[in-house]
Amino acid sequence: MATTEGIADPKFPPADVDSELNPGKQNKVEVDPVSSEVAVSKEIKEEAEVNEKKKETEKREAIHTLKSAIIISGIIVAVAGAAFAIAKKLREK
Repeated sequence: MATTEGIADPKFPPADVDSELNPGKQNKVEVDPVSSEVAVSKEIKEEAEVNEKKKETEKREAIHTLKSAIIISGIIVAVAGAAFAIAKKLREK
């Protein structure tokens, strides 16, 4: 549990006393590589989810547009058929 004064524990790196006591003199910013990898992977995952939702939305909109076009075309055909039927009945009289 206790270590000798000259040997550092590999699980706990030695502290940099000068930079801890004088934070204004520290010019470089230390970044935890594990945390930055987690943050980057989280950002990538969020972007992928956003892109997937966008694709699903576009797909739904395309299907909705197609459905609307088919329904409107059907109504137009029905009205045209009714108009021809009425015209035919009027000619017969």
